Amino acid sequence: MAQSKNYGPKRLVVGAHYGVIDFIAQRITAVIMAIYTLVLIVGIMMMPSFSYESWKALFTFHAGPIPLGQMLATLFFFALAWHAWIGVRDIWMDYVKPTGVRLLLQVLTILWLVASVVYFAQILWSI
Repeated sequence: MAQSKNYGPKRLVVGAHYGVIDFIAQRITAVIMAIYTLVLIVGIMMMPSFSYESWKALFTFHAGPIPLGQMLATLFFFALAWHAWIGVRDIWMDYVKPTGVRLLLQVLTILWLVASVVYFAQILWSI
């Protein structure tokens, strides 16, 4: 009886490959956050004085009629929330074995992240 080889180029590959999509998404969100952080650091270093008006100007500058500062900050925060979701979800999936507890933790994580995004948007877009 011939044994099937489960390695090499003819191996049977199964699964939905969610890990690849999550890996790529986490890398893209990390790049977005790194670039925004560098831009923010440069903006802070170029401030004439460290006052409320200067700090507010970092997040409310416009490129013509477009509120570019607020849009970039919002993009950063969405990237942060998505990045956090992928990481925390993977922690729950790897280390919490009871399905009910894991589901509860995932739901609580989603609620916390959504509430954080809504709170952030409320603060940023009310300036």
